[in-house]
Amino acid sequence: MALAGLPLVLLVGALGRIPGSEGGKETPAHFLVQWKSECLFLNGTQRVQYLFREMYDRQEFVRFDSDLGKHVAVTAFGKADADKWNSDEQWMQYQKAEVDSFCRHNYGVYSYEAAKREERLVGRR
Repeated sequence: MALAGLPLVLLVGALGRIPGSEGGKETPAHFLVQWKSECLFLNGTQRVQYLFREMYDRQEFVRFDSDLGKHVAVTAFGKADADKWNSDEQWMQYQKAEVDSFCRHNYGVYSYEAAKREERLVGRR
């Protein structure tokens, strides 16, 4: 439960550094902030790669790669976030655990549904 307010904190932190809002300027009227989680499965669940990407105005600025085990700044805008999150030991443990709690868990859930769907289609022929 300690992480329940984390997305809001991260959003507020990201909004504080929006390009064009430095020096007391107002934030832009329209902007887009996105987070995407991806799971790449190679050889079933034997080798799983988890990617957590953060975008601002359709441009990725920082990502977590489970193969590297750390956050990587894609642009200069993401360097401060990557450094901050890499130094937070609890956050890093949470991100590394997503390979099992998010990817492998959902692989089992969704592959079961896909197998059932395929079974129904084959039975109709």
